Amino acid sequence: MSVSPLDPATDLAPTGAIRSVPPAAGEPAASPPANRRLLPSLLLASLTLFATYGGLIAILLPSQVLLIDEQNKVANLGLVTTISFVFTLFAQPIVGALSDRTRSRFGRRVPWMVLGAIIGGIFLFGLGSLRDILWITVFWVVIQVALNFFQAPLTAITADRFPRAQRGGASAMIGLGTQLGMTVGIMLAGAFAAQLGIGYAVFGGAVIVAAVLFALVNRDWSSKEAAVDPFRWGAFFRGFWIDPRRHPDFAWAFAARFLLILGYFVVSAYQLYMLTDYIGMPLADAQGAVVTLTLVAFIPTLIAIALSGWWSDKVGRRKVFIYAASVVMVVGLAMPLLQPNMTGMILMSVINGIGFGLYMSVDAALMTEVLPNEGVSAGKDLGILNVATNVPQALSPAIGGIIITALGGYATLFVFAIVFVILAAVATAPIKGVR
Repeated sequence: MSVSPLDPATDLAPTGAIRSVPPAAGEPAASPPANRRLLPSLLLASLTLFATYGGLIAILLPSQVLLIDEQNKVANLGLVTTISFVFTLFAQPIVGALSDRTRSRFGRRVPWMVLGAIIGGIFLFGLGSLRDILWITVFWVVIQVALNFFQAPLTAITADRFPRAQRGGASAMIGLGTQLGMTVGIMLAGAFAAQLGIGYAVFGGAVIVAAVLFALVNRDWSSKEAAVDPFRWGAFFRGFWIDPRRHPDFAWAFAARFLLILGYFVVSAYQLYMLTDYIGMPLADAQGAVVTLTLVAFIPTLIAIALSGWWSDKVGRRKVFIYAASVVMVVGLAMPLLQPNMTGMILMSVINGIGFGLYMSVDAALMTEVLPNEGVSAGKDLGILNVATNVPQALSPAIGGIIITALGGYATLFVFAIVFVILAAVATAPIKGVR
């Protein structure tokens, strides 16, 4: 890769070069250095995306499924989310690989973000009017795939435009947006719990606006005339297999993220039903309690994200924060077992939020440091790593449903989550290329 030594902004990123001037025709794709608008834009985009995820998954979709058939709500929710999982399994790595090769005057990432937001937003406008599990499943599949089209390129922007020493801060900003978004989304969804159609439409409109604003405010260099290798279908599909023997750090990072996300979301996916069935609240009270649990965790989580992201960059270490996060989350997940009441749920939310905040602040930075082949296919490779987020999150309702209905109920669910968080810490230890 050749870049001008006279360009003071030149720096290496996993996805190419960071340059203050656009690349000439035939040169590799490059991105401009991060400016003051990029960090708040990442915050806003992540906030909007995860507000949508949080509001839909925690309140709107479970409420819609419950109102259709209360007796079979657990099985139906598991069915909807499991089918969507099958369709979204490879959405992020595929769109990541396509964005790596995208040649447009708007750059590599933004066209896919806007396309995903528009499709997802349109289908969200229609989801609230559905009263049939089959059609809810169809719409949910399209929405999940479309939101993955938004998320994968957004993740790659950190690797595109920030050098390694600054990615902890960028990762913390995304983590802050994620946590803030989940909180805002659940609060917003709680306000519209009795008006599902309006709630879905609000989130749909917000996703579209956020993507368009990001595209307008954060112009990338044109990739229209950038060099690109000839496209070959065989090479394209073979690229999705990353040999763990050749790239063990990548494999261990994938496994660690998968295990921790599964441990976290297998509990949060059934938070509403925990309050109705494990704690014994009426539905209306439980919907309000979900908002309460989110709010009490909010400030501690934000503090954890802000401090650990800055601290991680300062000391140049990532793994120790993953270990700390795992310990804290284990303590939090044990609270409802020790106190099966609202107090136990509040303690779990606060402690678990701190742990997840510690994790989110450094996880994205760690992932950019284990990419194979010096990150030449970072969009695709980060998309594969995001499978380790989306698959366990999508599988959580199905796995949780089996545990709740056939393997001992909600107490067993908490034990399952604790075990998987511990396994995530164990899987982090063998990563050698990151301190």
